[in-house]
Amino acid sequence: MSWKDEARAGLNDIWPAALAAVPIGLLFGALAAGKGLSPFEVFLMSVLVFAGGAQFAAVELWTHPAPIVALVFSTALINARHILMSASIAPKLKGFSNAQLFGGLYYMADENWALAEKRARSHPVTPAYWFGMIVPFVLGWLTTSTTGAIIGAALGDPKRYGADFAFTALFIALTAAFWKGRVTAWTVAAAGVASALAYKLAGPPWHVLAGALCGLAAAWIAAGDLAEKPIESPAE
Repeated sequence: MSWKDEARAGLNDIWPAALAAVPIGLLFGALAAGKGLSPFEVFLMSVLVFAGGAQFAAVELWTHPAPIVALVFSTALINARHILMSASIAPKLKGFSNAQLFGGLYYMADENWALAEKRARSHPVTPAYWFGMIVPFVLGWLTTSTTGAIIGAALGDPKRYGADFAFTALFIALTAAFWKGRVTAWTVAAAGVASALAYKLAGPPWHVLAGALCGLAAAWIAAGDLAEKPIESPAE
């Protein structure tokens, strides 16, 4: 495939996620503006951080003066999952230069990572495909978060339209695409239960860490059990 075809494939894969991110970006911008951030400051945060969960957590904690230690700890904990995601996807980005790796992974999001992992099952993940996903997704987040900061309270509550469920529905679809039977079932169940319990008992951002650790443990145990099972020879 030519680089144009690869870039088009990336765009075709990412547009549903980019569309789902629109109400989330608008909501984030409005919340940030309500905390006193200017549209330029919201734009700058989206450029430098580019992590929806971490940005929402930072805005939630935002006061004057800003609690620097709490902000750094919370956002670092939420974004710790990117270490695992990068370790998973990096071996599949063999055709990337150092500059492409740095820029591409800096702006990696959960959606880009999941789609690239799915792509790697049947096709090489080329720079054209990767940036065909990254560029429109990043531009969409910058545009919607800044727009949300500009129009602010005029948005109203997005929950009235079910917009708060957009990302949840998207991740359910992405998880279904990775389904591999029992291992996936145990992983999803363990991560979901642990995350829900931690959210109720300890609150954010601990649910992110709990879900990630329990999901990894369940995947390791389930995969080990599957590998230990003897392979039955076919009946003659």
